[in-house]
Amino acid sequence: MTADRRQAFVTSVGDLLASWNLPHATGRVYGLLLLGEEPVSLDTIAAELGLSKGAVSTAVRQLDSWGLARVIPQPGSRRLLVEATGGIEALLEASQARARTLIAALGEGEDLVGPGPARERLHDVIGLFAGYVEVGSELLASHRRRRTGPDPAPPSGTAGTAP
Repeated sequence: MTADRRQAFVTSVGDLLASWNLPHATGRVYGLLLLGEEPVSLDTIAAELGLSKGAVSTAVRQLDSWGLARVIPQPGSRRLLVEATGGIEALLEASQARARTLIAALGEGEDLVGPGPARERLHDVIGLFAGYVEVGSELLASHRRRRTGPDPAPPSGTAGTAP
């Protein structure tokens, strides 16, 4: 991959995460980590992206809290290494949890409206988010099956019995 294409990718990921209300620097750090074969130090990230070590440290903390990066302490040293994780699953799960909370809150409003446009609108919004959660759950389950293989069959004679 050429340096220009690499830089374009890193910038693109920065733009994308910025649209999710994360700092552009956080997205750029994530883009760089996604391209890395090995964990890298904060100093390496700062040098490659032209960011201050403080900005990189903040970005790494954000990525770690979102499940998008893993921080690896180095024994006997204050130095940390960082690598990207498959944290998109964690993001989708968090988004689905927020959607479920919204569905429950919207459901509380159902008895506040009578038949008519307001009730229809409320049901449409609830239905939209319920569909999002359903499709997202299926997507995550399918992704996990592809990654880990099918669940093993239970031992014979145990089907339908409680543990």
